[in-house]
Amino acid sequence: MSVTSDTRAPLRSLDRFFIGGEWVKPSSDATIDVIEPATEELFFRIAEAKEPDISRAVEAARKAFDSGPWPRMTHAQRAEFLRAIAAGVGERADDASQIWPRESGVLHKVARAGMNGIPRVYEFYAGLAETYPFEERAQPTGGGAFGMIVREPVGVVGAIIPWNAPMSLIAYKIAPALLAGCTVVLKASPEAPGAAYLMAEVAEAVGLPAGVLNVLTADREVSELLVRDPRVDKIAFTGSTAAGRRIASICGERIARFTLELGGKSAAVILDDIDVAEAAATLSSAECFLTGQVCSSLTRIVVSRKRHDALVEALAATFSQVRVGDPFDTATQMGPLAMQRQRDRVEGYIAKGIAEGAVLATGGGRPEHLERGWFVEPTVFGNVDNSSTIAREEIFGPVLSVIAAEDEEDAINVANDTIYGLNASVFTNDLDRARAVARRLRSGTVGHNAFRTDFGVAFGGFKQSGIGREGGREGLLPYLETKTVILNEVPAEYQS
Repeated sequence: MSVTSDTRAPLRSLDRFFIGGEWVKPSSDATIDVIEPATEELFFRIAEAKEPDISRAVEAARKAFDSGPWPRMTHAQRAEFLRAIAAGVGERADDASQIWPRESGVLHKVARAGMNGIPRVYEFYAGLAETYPFEERAQPTGGGAFGMIVREPVGVVGAIIPWNAPMSLIAYKIAPALLAGCTVVLKASPEAPGAAYLMAEVAEAVGLPAGVLNVLTADREVSELLVRDPRVDKIAFTGSTAAGRRIASICGERIARFTLELGGKSAAVILDDIDVAEAAATLSSAECFLTGQVCSSLTRIVVSRKRHDALVEALAATFSQVRVGDPFDTATQMGPLAMQRQRDRVEGYIAKGIAEGAVLATGGGRPEHLERGWFVEPTVFGNVDNSSTIAREEIFGPVLSVIAAEDEEDAINVANDTIYGLNASVFTNDLDRARAVARRLRSGTVGHNAFRTDFGVAFGGFKQSGIGREGGREGLLPYLETKTVILNEVPAEYQS
């Protein structure tokens, strides 16, 4: 059964940018076509930012931070705006769940369920206004009668958002930034700018002060101007490791702050006491989400050599039964890849895997029953060498690589033998073994018998999977600077 799919974007002012609290005309006539991945048809056309537009947005954010009311409000006052944003996002949940599938290919039912959690992100950070220690007393050690640690906003933030899960990633950047007192330039992905525009409409509706949130869409070359601009104090980026390296190098030139949530090649370590069919069903189901276009996907499956063939067979059996098709059909289990170049990329890696000697157990092609759309079959490789291309590089598609290990120690070594360290999981019925192996995996998150990530606690990577954390209390820290204040007398409110 199919649900209704509105062919029009539920957005207005797509020919403008939201800058300084107003919808302003772009500096040029350049536009970007947003193509629906399931149909290959135009969804909407949006204004494309150029250098003057980036500069104008940064100037608005700079002015709002340096002379506007926002940083000088109390945290409680800013929290009220966050609660209003939460309510506004909740009211637009249906609109957002129409946009996301038609930009990135996620299932509509998944998008609608996911939108239920987005308002809670803004509510969570609003709640920190009353509990987080933005000011706390400290004992001076070098003179003075009274010391304080004060945590103040870092300043103007350039938030650069990818195309795969924009509503969520926007929330985990702008909610803590706004609570801290920062102002933001939100740069949307050219492939999926709808969520950012929706957030601009919400910000306008709740009366967020001018310049606190500015929204535009630009390609990668123009986006680099945001990273280079000395008026921007911090960059918050989610995307590829290659782009993250570039951003870090630019920020390093001017000692700008940055948070990077980058790529992954995450391992699922399958210990010998777990049921093979159970593990296969769990892994196959998890990889269906957003057609594997998730940085934390468990795509390297490490299992003992004696159980390798059985696991490959089980994965092939479960993954080959996944129903691929229209993301608005409630019976569909996996939608399309987000764009043509993404399918080309995935198909290139599949060809590379075959050429390098991995055994294709299922998939590898395009679904025969679908004539349009950027679809690819769920794919499983067995006998994958951990030094091969498909085991080393992030594919960003529904491709699983099964790697044989000699024993538990070797499995841990294989899992850690990567430049990445974003996510992992341990499959075992023994809780003590799960905990022991988890502590040895060099990864920002480790789950147990499942694909797990938890932005409510903290999310981020080791090694080249990123720097910093998003979500939870940890996600507020990157938007704060710590100041030490030493006074010669104790303020009255601290005198007993």
